[in-house]
Amino acid sequence: MSLPATHREVRLAALPDGELTPGHFEVVTAPVPAPGPGQVQVRNRLMSVAAVMRPLTLADPDAFGLPQLLHKAGEVMRGAALGEVVRAPGTDLVPGTLVRHRAGWREYAVLNAPEVSPVDPEVLPDPAAHLSQGFTAWLGVVRGAGVRRGDTVFVTGAAGGVGSLAGQFARLHGAARVIGSTGSRHKADRLTRELGYDAVVLRGAGAAGSIEEQLRAAAPDGIDVLFDTVGGEQLRAALALARRNARFALVGALAAQLSDDALAPTAISTLDLITRSITLRGISAVDHQDAMPGYLSEFGRALREGALTYPYTRLTGIDRAPGALCELVAGRHLGAVLVEL
Repeated sequence: MSLPATHREVRLAALPDGELTPGHFEVVTAPVPAPGPGQVQVRNRLMSVAAVMRPLTLADPDAFGLPQLLHKAGEVMRGAALGEVVRAPGTDLVPGTLVRHRAGWREYAVLNAPEVSPVDPEVLPDPAAHLSQGFTAWLGVVRGAGVRRGDTVFVTGAAGGVGSLAGQFARLHGAARVIGSTGSRHKADRLTRELGYDAVVLRGAGAAGSIEEQLRAAAPDGIDVLFDTVGGEQLRAALALARRNARFALVGALAAQLSDDALAPTAISTLDLITRSITLRGISAVDHQDAMPGYLSEFGRALREGALTYPYTRLTGIDRAPGALCELVAGRHLGAVLVEL
């Protein structure tokens, strides 16, 4: 195929100090990168925008533990993407192969061969589902918390790309009652109407009481499982309502990440954990790649059978990506946000 000489990519113009705005990014034209031996040139077709991609300002980046996830001013943004192989000299990949990788936010990318994963179009009924955050949702439900029949489950950030799938996976694994949290009445109504949530607690303006008060009303007998993407006040409320032997899967910390202090701690009572035998488990997809085949099999089957839906918003054009991230951070979307390139 004939390649253009240039392509567009989104760079971080400046680290945010407070509210994230499109002005923190710039869409620039750059030469199309060429692959060397053992590298893969990919024409990106679809990329993911997720709240966790919000650039973080940290006094000590190394303290975060995952410096590769941090963006620096002047760098091209990064995120999950689907694309087609254009050239791959010295590798087994052939042009036209659909691959998943983490060099989104640009129209063309060059990666080392181990950094791309070929995608089987038959595994999931919608190719866009390969960019879902379903693996994180599934891991938290299955390996992190071990949801089982009869559980009452509380999912924080239930309208996000992870939470919108976590509640559905919890139901598939036997949860008797699924409660979510979100920031607007509109999204709360959609969670109960479209995604199978039994009840939703609201944070922020318009909330009828504190998170703990609302959760106590929604789960008067307490909760067995917390699937947490937020931390902060919502984690503390879940601890107050935790039954004996409750299991907490911690997969995100958006309360801190979307604030001015991405490493802000959440004060909890360790005595509470001990006396009620509560398990807190942080879980990252990086450590559980062996579970990917099982997840894909269950996710694909559930999508085909209509037992689960993958909610997402699809936008067109790389220039839409900065605004989409700002909107997502501000809580204006339900589910995943994808940008078609």
